[in-house]
Amino acid sequence: MVHTVQQTVYQAFGMRLVSELSLPEVLQAAEQKTEADVEIKLGDLSGDWSEFGTPDDFYAYTDHQFLFYVPDTAIFSIRGGKQIIVSPLAGSVEKSIRLYLLGTCMGAILIQRRILPLHGSAVVMNGRAYAFIGDSGAGKSTLAAAFLQNGYPLLSDDVIAIKLDGINNHPIVIPAYPQQKLWQQSIDHLGMEANRYQTIYDSKYAVPVSSNFCAQPVPLAGLFEIVKSEAAEVEMVRHQGLERLAILSYHTYRNFLIPQLGGNDWHFSTIASMGSKVNMYQLRRPSVGLTVHDLISRVLHIVNEGAV
Repeated sequence: MVHTVQQTVYQAFGMRLVSELSLPEVLQAAEQKTEADVEIKLGDLSGDWSEFGTPDDFYAYTDHQFLFYVPDTAIFSIRGGKQIIVSPLAGSVEKSIRLYLLGTCMGAILIQRRILPLHGSAVVMNGRAYAFIGDSGAGKSTLAAAFLQNGYPLLSDDVIAIKLDGINNHPIVIPAYPQQKLWQQSIDHLGMEANRYQTIYDSKYAVPVSSNFCAQPVPLAGLFEIVKSEAAEVEMVRHQGLERLAILSYHTYRNFLIPQLGGNDWHFSTIASMGSKVNMYQLRRPSVGLTVHDLISRVLHIVNEGAV
């Protein structure tokens, strides 16, 4: 059963989300009687999916909406960067619906609103934002959680929303919401207690970070692409020239949606501007035998030396 509320206003990704669904992970807006940037509501999308969806795919596109089908969970409709309609399926679990709502659906909303979503985590160091990007399982959230343990505030986990300021097009990281998603292995490695947290699925946990969350936009100073390596030690390589565009394009969250949502020109100009203004590094970490604290040391050396 889906827990509904009466038009609660939440704040995430720089937007006011007026939702009929309860979103306990997300901060409520201080002012509840404000106009919505995005409306989240319940509805019946079975007819839309029957008309536009296909049995062998999970996505469908029409002139006015993007449809997203998650078996045993829900059908979602994302429209014009302003509305998400949720159609729960029989036997669905509410936390699973919220997982996709705050993930793929929010990524589509950001793309429709021409705000760049990167796949990664972002923290604040020395008053600037630093992003950790990489493939699933690379260690982005784990490294960000380790920085949190060392007193560095979190800006975003999983989806990093970035927009260019109106003065010199410098990228700004927009806060998401105060929660991380960590695997059991990461929780154990960081000395945390899994029984304090709720599972999202399998052995992945929702970890609230409200006590150390930065709720204000912060200028982006650098990006670290985390990759696994067979080497015995950490290696740090600076990305140069046009390879930056390829890295930013590859690590754009749900990048397959860009052409479908008419965003090719916007996306290219945005990552080109970012690539010219923010230094980027590849942080190669051994697949085994290394603690996350070694990675922190290498990152802080770059940050504190002013190389980024």
